[in-house]
Amino acid sequence: MSEMERPLDGLRVIEMGQLLAGPFTGTILAYFGAEVIKVEPPGGDPVRGWREVRDGTSLWYRSLGRNKKSVTLDLKSGEGRELALKLLETADVVVENFRPGLMESWGMGPAELKQRNPGLVYARISGYGQTGPYASKPGYASVTEGFGGFRYINGEPGKAPVRPNISMGDTLSAIHAALGIALALIQRAKPGSGEGQVVDVALYESVFNLMEGIVPEYDGAGVVREPSGTTVTGIVPTNTYRCDDGKYVVIGGNGDSIFKRLMIAAGRSDMAENPEMANNAGRIVHEAEIDQALDLWCAAHSSTHIINTLEEARVPVGPIYSVEDMMVDPQYQARGLFESVEIDGRPLKIPAIMPKLDATPGRTDWPGMAIGSHNDEVLRGILQLDDARIERLRADGVIS
Repeated sequence: MSEMERPLDGLRVIEMGQLLAGPFTGTILAYFGAEVIKVEPPGGDPVRGWREVRDGTSLWYRSLGRNKKSVTLDLKSGEGRELALKLLETADVVVENFRPGLMESWGMGPAELKQRNPGLVYARISGYGQTGPYASKPGYASVTEGFGGFRYINGEPGKAPVRPNISMGDTLSAIHAALGIALALIQRAKPGSGEGQVVDVALYESVFNLMEGIVPEYDGAGVVREPSGTTVTGIVPTNTYRCDDGKYVVIGGNGDSIFKRLMIAAGRSDMAENPEMANNAGRIVHEAEIDQALDLWCAAHSSTHIINTLEEARVPVGPIYSVEDMMVDPQYQARGLFESVEIDGRPLKIPAIMPKLDATPGRTDWPGMAIGSHNDEVLRGILQLDDARIERLRADGVIS
């Protein structure tokens, strides 16, 4: 098997949309071998200008746009839509994250495209899905993380819910979309099929998928899970503790035998042998007492001492890492979690994309490129437009 082979080699994906959920879906597919053609408006995807910008392009986009071919088309123009339709006729997959109904208004909805390209897998990402009374509502990740249940349980009791400082709902939706696309492609490949299908991903539903046992606990016992700060409701002890060097450690001592080893290591053999704390149900009753003992122990020692002591006792423990910590950690290095690309002669590290495949792994071939970098390749090579047509499109602002 060739070293260069990847599982999605030979598949063509058209990415239509901008910002995060749709584009990160395209990033995942491109990393594992798909030819991803990103259709951008002539001004480019807005994320190109977000946060830290160097040489006119955000550092974030260098990662998000990796392995993609950028072609500009003004989809508000008839000619731009005509060219996009021709491009979609050649594709295996389309990924779009526009508001529901917009693709249909452009004549590029699933029904229209099924007539032109029956095998097309049509992945749609939106805030609330393509159906239901809320389908037309605008749905950014921040809003749908609340609607999907995550924000309610995330934070300190009695305080405003906390948002993570990442676009979690978008990233979760992209992972769900990539999974749905993979399932649809497997179905398409079955004997006698050959048909594509619609993959309908809602941001709030991707968040909802994380809610574990919350639904059955409410329906079966009438229990509403509430925010619990740094703990997990009903599992003791699992918490975050501050050490005397100002750093935090996470300790998971909720297994019965693990709890004994933890408390012995912390100098609290009395708790380790207390029959009232021998199982999780009993430890829930004594949660405050157990946490206070661990708080005091950690506060008297460095994070390194706590981690070394508990690792020796075979108790799950770990630090709270920033990106600076990740970049120098030997486990991250050994697992190859950073890849280096070159931007105008300067190196830049971007994250590898999981999961790891041992026979056909993904890889970064090039970083996110300038707007319209592949206009000529796509318009000439795939759509077979001549020089005169391309120049006219440029003069009319259909491409940049």
